[in-house]
Amino acid sequence: MIDVVVPGLETSVQDFPGRIGFWNQGFPPSGPFDSWSFRLANLLVGNPAGAAGLECQYVGPTLKFTQPAVIAVTGANMAPTLDGIPVPLWQSVAVTAGQTLKTGPAKSGTRAYIAIAGGIDTVPWLGSRSTFHKAGVGGLAGSALKKGSQIPVAYAAGTPGRSVKPECRPEFSSNKQWQIEVVPGPDDEWIDEAGQARFLGSDWKLSAKSDRTGFRLDGPQWTFTAKAYDKLPENGSEPSNIIDHGYPLGAINLAGQTPIILVSDGPSMGGFINPYTVPSAAFWKLGQSRPGDVYRFKAVSVDEAQALRRTLDALCRESSLL
Repeated sequence: MIDVVVPGLETSVQDFPGRIGFWNQGFPPSGPFDSWSFRLANLLVGNPAGAAGLECQYVGPTLKFTQPAVIAVTGANMAPTLDGIPVPLWQSVAVTAGQTLKTGPAKSGTRAYIAIAGGIDTVPWLGSRSTFHKAGVGGLAGSALKKGSQIPVAYAAGTPGRSVKPECRPEFSSNKQWQIEVVPGPDDEWIDEAGQARFLGSDWKLSAKSDRTGFRLDGPQWTFTAKAYDKLPENGSEPSNIIDHGYPLGAINLAGQTPIILVSDGPSMGGFINPYTVPSAAFWKLGQSRPGDVYRFKAVSVDEAQALRRTLDALCRESSLL
């Protein structure tokens, strides 16, 4: 067991790729926002890339180890220490029984990941240990870590001293501006040419009204094609309304004039159009941004999005480690 001394800000158990195959029943995949950093953390400690670990956002936890372990901290720099001694990021480290790992506010990036050799051994729910907060399932009793709770770990020896090659790590934007790839569709034909050009050519600021369900964006007004107005009444009165239909993960859901990127814990369907979709290979950028950061969107084809995912997956392998 690992004792939770300080829980951090909504620190949760996640695994990769998450809870797959149950979205039609209302359960999204969940899983880590930045799967790149998450998978590398697991590989560092000798786990399968998708083993359950901790996702820490904005402010990390303080954890006391009751037995020896090998850990790795990746992603955002939360200045981790073991009994006050700095812990190197992107490297596997040995922990002795009784030592305390402390993490603080993120100095760069937003989400850090903690992997423990053997993986977190909570009870799977619908095939995954990932926490889906709003339904209270997965993780530790379906919620974020709490002070005084204990995290079960399946013991494994692990190998300390391994590190991720610098060129195989994600780089977090220092100027708070991100280029986010998007694939047109499924409802891009509802937005006129001027509206699409405005979307791709404008700055969009991430709102504080954002969470693992949706990332709300502030920016210019949208304009629509005749299709958005010349429609049957059951489609709804707003130009962005449509008869309820399925949403892809990463959909940029247009609620009135407000675009919301549907992320890891997002809904599976609803009555708004989705002019663009953020591909899975760009999710790590979303996970490492924070309110006030600026997005500029770049249109890519489905083939290009799939190539980006293959490139990302290739980086999440043993060959990226030293």
